[in-house]
Amino acid sequence: MGETILQAALRHGIAYPCGCQSGNCGACKSALASGEVEMSPFSEYALTGAEQRQGLILACRAVPWSDAEVTWQDQDETVAHPLRKLDCAVESVEPLTHDTARVRLEILAGGPFDFSAGQYASVRFEGGWPARDYSMANSPDEPGPEFHIRDSGEGGVSSFVRRDLRPGHRVRVEGPLGVSYLREKHNGPIVAVAGGSGLAPIRAIVRRAVDAGLPQPIRVFVGVRDERDVYMEDELKALAGTHGDMSVTFALSEPSGPTARRTGMMMDVLRADLMRQFPLDGWKAYLAGPPVMVESSVEALADMGLAKADCHADAFYSAGELAEQERKRA
Repeated sequence: MGETILQAALRHGIAYPCGCQSGNCGACKSALASGEVEMSPFSEYALTGAEQRQGLILACRAVPWSDAEVTWQDQDETVAHPLRKLDCAVESVEPLTHDTARVRLEILAGGPFDFSAGQYASVRFEGGWPARDYSMANSPDEPGPEFHIRDSGEGGVSSFVRRDLRPGHRVRVEGPLGVSYLREKHNGPIVAVAGGSGLAPIRAIVRRAVDAGLPQPIRVFVGVRDERDVYMEDELKALAGTHGDMSVTFALSEPSGPTARRTGMMMDVLRADLMRQFPLDGWKAYLAGPPVMVESSVEALADMGLAKADCHADAFYSAGELAEQERKRA
């Protein structure tokens, strides 16, 4: 197949809203005003049958057969940062958990790098490694960029980062990308949900919200498998202490022993804690982590009255997960 609408837009420097670029997240959902397109396979989570009948498409999966006119769905608070191609060097690598590393980069050329808290970038490490998408963990006004990279156990880039990446290694960064960024004009309550290293963009969002003086309630939920996967708890609780109406809840899905922490799946934790706020009208949710957790959490929040349009998430899949999806779609 030929070039998709999204690929063409990005090639021409258009800041087209997008996320996964693989038909899974729905961030590039658009209305086809004229012309014909062919759609590659995609997830029904990203674009439902009802939406297709309304004339909506995914720009990342739509290849035009003719001249076409599209309009992307309005974002409630649009940001447009220049798309940068940065030459960087690794400044530091440090472990956050047994399988997750914090990587800080120094920008050598191509800056400045402006982004909104919660966005991500395409990152390519020297040595012939393929590019991977990682969210910035730092707030836009902090030095960086900083990424939290978990070893997926599949080998490849994430294993290289944890085992062999060293200060001085060169890195190519392209971004910012993504639409799951903090809406700073929103004045309603915020729920921020992270799974594993999905804490990176959630940390950026929460820190920016506190630093910007946003006064509304902020409820942070972090799901990990076991105690050894917990990180940045002290920092988040310190932020909560300075905010005044922010709570932080860590939950273990597979505790290896007795624990005083909350346990269970994230969707159940959300229901238990937020149902008393029903309906969640006027709230906004920011979610990051494993796609299954994100999707089930969105459904739980929707059941409590939070509009799906107010749930902001960029879907990230491992190389193995993407390959499996393509196999199933074939």
